[in-house]
Amino acid sequence: MQVVGYEPVPDPALLLAEDGEVTRIALDPGTELDYALGERHCAGTVQNGTHDACPNPGAPYCETHTVPWSVANNADSDEEHVVYLAAFAPDTFKVGVTRTWRLETRLREQGADRGARAFVVDDGRIAREVESDLNEDDRLTEWVRVPTKVSGLHREVDERSWSALLGEFGVDDADRVAFDYGLGLTDQPVPETLLAGTVRGVKGRVLVLDRAGTTYAVDLRDLVGHELDGEREDRDLQSSLGAFG
Repeated sequence: MQVVGYEPVPDPALLLAEDGEVTRIALDPGTELDYALGERHCAGTVQNGTHDACPNPGAPYCETHTVPWSVANNADSDEEHVVYLAAFAPDTFKVGVTRTWRLETRLREQGADRGARAFVVDDGRIAREVESDLNEDDRLTEWVRVPTKVSGLHREVDERSWSALLGEFGVDDADRVAFDYGLGLTDQPVPETLLAGTVRGVKGRVLVLDRAGTTYAVDLRDLVGHELDGEREDRDLQSSLGAFG
């Protein structure tokens, strides 16, 4: 059995495949997971609920199964787009583009704490031009790495800085949205790659697990391609200080 994908929204789940058949494992809070990670190779493709395996060593996808961002997003270029701003606790602010109707979904996919509609434009080409211009602002970034997101999982957004930024762009209250992922964290989870423990929740592509008194943050993409054994992970893991009482 191999991890062949994940769904961050609307109901987070892992996609597992065995002999071409795909199974969806829900990542609801309280779910108990008990898998050991085996070797990792290309996750192949999933089409119409069927998995086409690939033995190539590239992971999570080999060169053959990696789709360039520009190709994946070209088909929607003629649709109305929104240029959005997103906040990641405590004070990382991102600019991005997406189809207008996908705004909230896109923000949740990324695990944003706050989001705002800045501009609505006719198509993707114009949206990317506006995005490029906004990237000249030193307060904004086009990419937010997962380690940055993990470092803020237990923190709150700097509302003063966020509100000031939106004020400068003239964003109305009706175009702002806030998200609560229900993680209830008071300390930063330990970054780790594992699939054994009790699910606390999922924020974007970050899975938060509790295990043996320690809370871990797992990048779901780092699981894709791994073969799974139905046995509890027994390797030594880094623990938080709280695990020792």
